[in-house]
Amino acid sequence: MTILAPFGRLATAMVTPFKKDLSIDWDGVATLANHLVSTGHDAIVVNGTTGEAPTTSDDEKDQIIKVVLEAVGSRAKVVAGAGNNETSHSVEQALRAQKAGAHGLLVVTPYYNKPPQAGIEAHFRAIADASELPVMMYDIPGRTGIPIEPDTIVRLAEHPRIAALKDAKGDVASTSWVIKRSGIPVYSGDDILNLPLLSVGAVGFVSVCGHTVGPLLREMLDSWFAGNPARALEMHQKALPVFTGTFRTQGAILTKAALNLMGLPGGYTRLPLVDATPAQIAQLREDLLAGGVTLSA
Repeated sequence: MTILAPFGRLATAMVTPFKKDLSIDWDGVATLANHLVSTGHDAIVVNGTTGEAPTTSDDEKDQIIKVVLEAVGSRAKVVAGAGNNETSHSVEQALRAQKAGAHGLLVVTPYYNKPPQAGIEAHFRAIADASELPVMMYDIPGRTGIPIEPDTIVRLAEHPRIAALKDAKGDVASTSWVIKRSGIPVYSGDDILNLPLLSVGAVGFVSVCGHTVGPLLREMLDSWFAGNPARALEMHQKALPVFTGTFRTQGAILTKAALNLMGLPGGYTRLPLVDATPAQIAQLREDLLAGGVTLSA
């Protein structure tokens, strides 16, 4: 089975850098987008959880899309988060993202209110029906409180605009069956499971650690698809300290701290997130250095 990668192989869910007054650092947004493209990315995902989408306004989300598009030009696709736990607002966000110029949508399972599978399916179909953009479903039950069950994924994969699945379920066996049954392009949404998911048929990554180890992830992907799994394993093992270290607390917090250590515009976080403590930054520094990341601070 050959499964195409509709959004390329390597994407990262980009943080949104905030200034100390918690306004958006627009120059920083463009700088980070350029950094990701220069380190081997095919796509940039904006307005996701790592981008602190719960604390950015709809107008800010539109402008983030436009600034990233202007920064990357034709060098990468821009995928916009457009899902929340209320379907009509998710549809509105999808249409706004389309108008702003996004190339695709990332739509998470409705969270907190725990709809049944029939409601989850209807939610995704409503968004896919409303927009002309390809949709990447996002299955992350650890955050949303409920999975997209395999039968639901298989049915949704038949929709002409549901193009991919970002898988952060942490259940490689379940994902194996989903890929076999549906052929849907799967992107790993959990960095430490990137290589295991490739082994069962995933087509690429939607990473967080791509901010810091993008070239290494690029080499892992290129090695795997060139038929060199030993080299891909070597890259996986080299990145393990970063994969673990980035998530010792919430990922956006430590990714921003890591970018600051690298001399890039990570900036500050908006509540309810809080900036990394000195002790967390000290541990993060050790983790990044162990993974071969070059620091400037």
